[in-house]
Amino acid sequence: MFENDALRLLVAVAETGSFTKAAVRLNYTQSAVSRRIATLEQQAGGPLFERLPRGVRLNPAGRALHRHAVEVLGRLTRAERELAVLRAGHGGLLHVGAFATANISLMPAALRALQEATPDVEVVAVEGPTDTLIQRLADGALDIAVVSDYPYGLPSADGVTTTVLCEDELFVALPREHRLAGAGAIDLRELREEAWLQSAYGDRPTMLADACARAGFAPRRIIRIAEWTGKFGYVAAGLGVALVPSLATWAVPEELVLCRLTDPALRRTLHLALPANPLPTALQLRNLLREAMN
Repeated sequence: MFENDALRLLVAVAETGSFTKAAVRLNYTQSAVSRRIATLEQQAGGPLFERLPRGVRLNPAGRALHRHAVEVLGRLTRAERELAVLRAGHGGLLHVGAFATANISLMPAALRALQEATPDVEVVAVEGPTDTLIQRLADGALDIAVVSDYPYGLPSADGVTTTVLCEDELFVALPREHRLAGAGAIDLRELREEAWLQSAYGDRPTMLADACARAGFAPRRIIRIAEWTGKFGYVAAGLGVALVPSLATWAVPEELVLCRLTDPALRRTLHLALPANPLPTALQLRNLLREAMN
């Protein structure tokens, strides 16, 4: 293994052609340079320089090691610059997570604002359910995430803090020909004979199950569809109805209508989740997400 200081010394000697000049450049004594180069040559298995009457020059082995040394030192320098920029909040990688409907308009709007304000930030975006995003934050794989208490409630994890971003009303999506499509607000009991499109149900308490229980019934049927495009397709075909958050309203196809529900508890809460020591760029994105909700 070659030490970084030894590689820097190799490059300095090669560039100056002299142990003495390299010593001056790096603030070493000439004897210290000679000893370090001798140790480096022992580690390399043989001489790296040709000793000339006036100065030194790389031999074939020295040129090979010099090529790698320049590459390694260059990478280290770039890493130092990137870390400095990252810590200062002026750029670098930012790993961002969000659940599906937050990626329809909320997160893209905030990321566009971040890109305009800090163009050197490179965003790595991840989409997933809230429990997965929280775990990835706890594991250090994400720097910030938008999460939700729907449908199961908000999970917790060591080292992850959450703050409320906003409340998001839940509508019911119906096909346009549905008997209640023109209603101003619908009591959930009027939908007791409907099948419901839901990505999760039954394995643990959900907001839909609790709301139906408050209304005095259990859903006649649950059709488990995870993706929003699938849910919209099933609703348009008249195969069921679905809860749709307000964040997703502009993505709803024309074949559907959204109606409000009279149960005031049918709304979810969005949260911003951060690790214990967030990056400056993560805090910047947090502020932009808050502004996007105003």
